[in-house]
Amino acid sequence: MPPYADAIASFWKDRLTGGPRAAQLPPVQQLLGNLSVPFDLKRTRAQAQMLAGQMQGDGRSILLIPGLMASEQRMGWLRDILNAAGYDAHDWGMGRNFGPKPDSLDKIDRRVDAIRKQSGAPVTLVGWSLGGLYAREYAKFARHKVKGVVTMGTPFSGDPRANHAWRLYQLVSGFPVDRPPFPCTREEKPPVPTVALWSRRDGVILPECAKGRAGERDRAIEVDCTHMGFAASPEGIAAVGKALEAMRT
Repeated sequence: MPPYADAIASFWKDRLTGGPRAAQLPPVQQLLGNLSVPFDLKRTRAQAQMLAGQMQGDGRSILLIPGLMASEQRMGWLRDILNAAGYDAHDWGMGRNFGPKPDSLDKIDRRVDAIRKQSGAPVTLVGWSLGGLYAREYAKFARHKVKGVVTMGTPFSGDPRANHAWRLYQLVSGFPVDRPPFPCTREEKPPVPTVALWSRRDGVILPECAKGRAGERDRAIEVDCTHMGFAASPEGIAAVGKALEAMRT
């Protein structure tokens, strides 16, 4: 056997590890609905000024965390509209999200500290999909630095394989979906105000897993968009504004 064979086998071991089959997955028709994202972006461009005008920004600092394989650019319209509305929204500064690493929370911590150095106040975290899991776990890791958490289509509840993304997650990150590289209690509510945005036609994440159950989040808001639309469509972006407003009370 070639000397590099063990290294290759070890590299692919966790990436190709299976697991128990999920009892339910989002319908394939709804998964295909995510192909509408170019039209969502076109509508958002046309409605950007109106969306910003409907929000009542209070100047609070917001850190946007992208989903799996997404970059800061993917969150650009959401960031720009929040800033135009009077919030102080920031990119996470880590480029494309290739899945969790052992130091992911430490890197987010440094980014939050940099933002707090400017504002002097706790930061609200808004995470899309996998980014929402980072946000929830970071809020447990550094509760005094976080004002609140908004998740967008984030599978923080139920079966971690009840979605169409877990195999891609393992392939990209190299870690089993049920064993992330840092302490993680997905269903435990962070000790800060928490709003979960979810959609019946998500298509990627099972709606129940993104909605969560009582005690796993403070409030859940239904959104009429696809999974990709949470950060791209007018409906998804408007829902973030509603979630932020809900945290004022």
